[in-house]
Amino acid sequence: MPDTNKQNTKNSPLKMSNWFASWFDSPYYHILYKERNEEEAEMFIDTIVHYLNLPEDAKILDLACGRGRHSIYLNQLGFDVTGADLSSNSITFAKKLENENLHFIEHDMRKPFEQKFDAILNLFTSFGYFENDEDNLITLKAIKESISDYGFAVIDFMNVPNVLANLVPNEVKTVENIDFHIKRYLKDNHICKEIDFEDKGEKYHFTEKVKALTLQDFETIMKQADIYLLDVFGNYRLKKFHKLESERLIMIFK
Repeated sequence: MPDTNKQNTKNSPLKMSNWFASWFDSPYYHILYKERNEEEAEMFIDTIVHYLNLPEDAKILDLACGRGRHSIYLNQLGFDVTGADLSSNSITFAKKLENENLHFIEHDMRKPFEQKFDAILNLFTSFGYFENDEDNLITLKAIKESISDYGFAVIDFMNVPNVLANLVPNEVKTVENIDFHIKRYLKDNHICKEIDFEDKGEKYHFTEKVKALTLQDFETIMKQADIYLLDVFGNYRLKKFHKLESERLIMIFK
């Protein structure tokens, strides 16, 4: 699950209006999540690309791309890839890796693109960050408007019932000699994560908050957005979705 952030330290350049804007721009976000499973991520991308049966010259949008690790792999597979993210720091980092068929832009996912894509991928729980529920609907409409006539979109989200059943309330994770004290809980239908730590004599507090959207919630919003939900899977090998047991909620739509 991604993170949420509100910086409480005075005079911090990280302090911004939305938790996700400030947290994703923070260097500590990348430190805490530096050990993501790249092999699993690439396996999932291979599987989803095969399932979608994309043409060799397909144009793909990696929506909420972060520093571009998935965009880069998609480009290595031969696709024309655009990575988009709200974090200016992440896009600045990713732009160093651009080539003729790999581009990165700073972009708010609530806004549609003029360009149409054969596939739009929103991976690893990069949805449901907004305070206003209406913004989730606006985002889905923007995705729909940005898909080509024969294109598809994929949202890979957490499976909320499974996450809540296995929630670890408290954890200490040490990365690069920093002890991240993590607290998890459900509040106002959001799965929240509070992250406290100290570095170089300064104390930091970040809050991660993601809307606890179930498959039924997505079905309701997608209906409002005039989106056709084609298929639903429960893990990165695209096995059948089970409401309580599945680790992921992977939705293919157009």
